[in-house]
Amino acid sequence: MKRLLIAAAAALIAAPALAATPVTLKADPTDSDGMITLGDLFDGAGAAGKVPVAAKPGASAVLDAAAVQGAARRAGLEWANAEGFRRIVVRGAPTAGPAAGSARANVEVLTYARSLPAGEIVQPQDLVWAKVAAAPSDAPGDADAVIGLAARRPLRAGAAVSARDVSAPQVIKAGEMITVTYDNDGISLALQAKAMAGAALGDSFAVQNTASKKVIQAVASGPGQALVGPAADQLKALPRTQYALR
Repeated sequence: MKRLLIAAAAALIAAPALAATPVTLKADPTDSDGMITLGDLFDGAGAAGKVPVAAKPGASAVLDAAAVQGAARRAGLEWANAEGFRRIVVRGAPTAGPAAGSARANVEVLTYARSLPAGEIVQPQDLVWAKVAAAPSDAPGDADAVIGLAARRPLRAGAAVSARDVSAPQVIKAGEMITVTYDNDGISLALQAKAMAGAALGDSFAVQNTASKKVIQAVASGPGQALVGPAADQLKALPRTQYALR
């Protein structure tokens, strides 16, 4: 009997795990009841489609793709995310047009899901699509335009997002001792310098060589780090959304 039990246990261990069901992300995920499920997100979710993923308090929601992938995996689904999505926007399901005599639909824009103090980094969960009476002239059409940037002033929950609300977060403070690096054709040199001004990623700012006291221009490349030479020019030429802190 004992041998039979051991053999059965060995067979269970050796048996391959059940394969996850492959699913495809919908081209335009929508939700109509305020609770986003796997079925709202994926084609082919089957019975797992009823599994809730997140609440949608506004007209739309921005979900972290990695978190969604994990939720799908726990429910027995496999989403490869071959496109490399970082975020998924889920909009409200379209509804019938307004009844006669009712007000026209308001504008759908990004709004803040919570109040943010000045200097705080905007995260995906801090944004939600919602209806407002009027959109700011510089309202971003994509959450990626503000995610990873810092609030320039206190921002109120429910307010429409404006591009002037945020800026690249400062990684260097005025008076800070930093490392300035020159890299080109296999030649790498580094020196210690004093930052003469604060700077965000990609900003040009003045630094003073602590040895020679000479002041030069450098480009902020990270906390306490700056570049000069061709690498600095390449970093400065990048769009801010490619190197903002995420």
